[in-house]
Amino acid sequence: MKKIVSCVLATALVAATAATAACSSGSKKMVDDGNGVTIATNVHATQDYSYLNGKDFSGKTLNVGAIWVGDRTEGYTRAHDDGIKAAKATIESETGANVNITYKLSVGEDSACTTELNSFGSQNYDLVFTNSYGHQFQYGEGANAVYTKYPDTTFVSLTGDLAAATGASNYKNAFTSVYQSRYVSGVVAGLKLKQLVDDNLLSSKNYDGENIKIGYVGAYNYAEVVSGYTAFYLGLKSIVPNIVMTVQYTNSWYDFDAEKSTAEALIAKGCVIIGQHADSEGAPTACENAYKKGTRVYSVGYNVDMLEAAPHAALTSATNVWEVYYTYALYTALESDGDDIETNWTAGYDEGAVDITAINGKVLKTDISAQVKQVVDAVHNGTTKVFDASTFTVNGQHLSSYTNSWGMNGAECMVTEGGKTYFNESVIRSAPYFDIRIDGITEVGAAQN
Repeated sequence: MKKIVSCVLATALVAATAATAACSSGSKKMVDDGNGVTIATNVHATQDYSYLNGKDFSGKTLNVGAIWVGDRTEGYTRAHDDGIKAAKATIESETGANVNITYKLSVGEDSACTTELNSFGSQNYDLVFTNSYGHQFQYGEGANAVYTKYPDTTFVSLTGDLAAATGASNYKNAFTSVYQSRYVSGVVAGLKLKQLVDDNLLSSKNYDGENIKIGYVGAYNYAEVVSGYTAFYLGLKSIVPNIVMTVQYTNSWYDFDAEKSTAEALIAKGCVIIGQHADSEGAPTACENAYKKGTRVYSVGYNVDMLEAAPHAALTSATNVWEVYYTYALYTALESDGDDIETNWTAGYDEGAVDITAINGKVLKTDISAQVKQVVDAVHNGTTKVFDASTFTVNGQHLSSYTNSWGMNGAECMVTEGGKTYFNESVIRSAPYFDIRIDGITEVGAAQN
């Protein structure tokens, strides 16, 4: 959301955790630090930007505006910021072009965004990016829309979902298929949970009947969050089937205190794993504090590595590799025109646009790289569909059709092929549209739309 071509970024602690066959791999070493085994690797991502080979844009300049919803301490914005800076460096070193980026930080989803959009447009910037879903509602409509008033500027709303409907050639949407790495991060959590079950380390407080309690700190009850938490749940459930999950909303993208207190409430209820679609270190901090006081609870973060915030509790984070998109967008604007950027761009493990961060080997106490790599490969080659209808039910029934996704105008979102029926996420448009509430997950505290 809040909400192109690359190999999967391999994790820093587990060799080939998220690697595909084309990724380079390095040596792995086991280090006993007295507190258990830490799995360390020397694996580096292999970004495939071969489409830049031989391109010479020397003397050409792109003026780019970046309107970020947060500052550089906020994980989601930091991931975007790191991505666009890496893309600038790649483009400039490979093609000789000059990319000038002007940043506007902590711009809310309000009139402040409209002001910045108009400022960039009136100065004839080539590309303008906004990185939060609500920013798109500040673009304006009809003759007053920024993409109408400034036809020479291409505006990109990341996670937006309105561009195609406008028909404007200089208005774009983009988002990754991060539900794929959400699923993989759930698998990592499931493998840790299985260890706890096998070692008989859970207490009665961790159970609701025969089901183990999982918690999730959510920002808003939008489809993007629903898609993400469902993917996480299904990944976890693929390892430990008897789980139930409570999603508790903060109704904010970034609020450290609210995210921390929400996680604390979930921990108090006995949740063993705390996932999140929220942008601060609040939830991992709550898990770390509880762990130090003797509660077995583990965190799965979002956007950035949470190991520093929760060295004893963090397992991994699902993340977007924004460099992949920004390199593609900058290159396309140089090669032809911003109008030629895809109206609805999305990419996942196939292009290396999603990943998980370092796996905390000290917490896992074993090398799970082979198991996780199998899952990544299965998602990559399509043998595993994240939203396989056989793996979840709605009111006790498996779905064969779903045409109620918000904003999809009745489009059929379920696909059956090769004998498998699944929800075809982020294909019809880039922004997630999986908004199905499946059995086993309960939502708490969502603001009314």
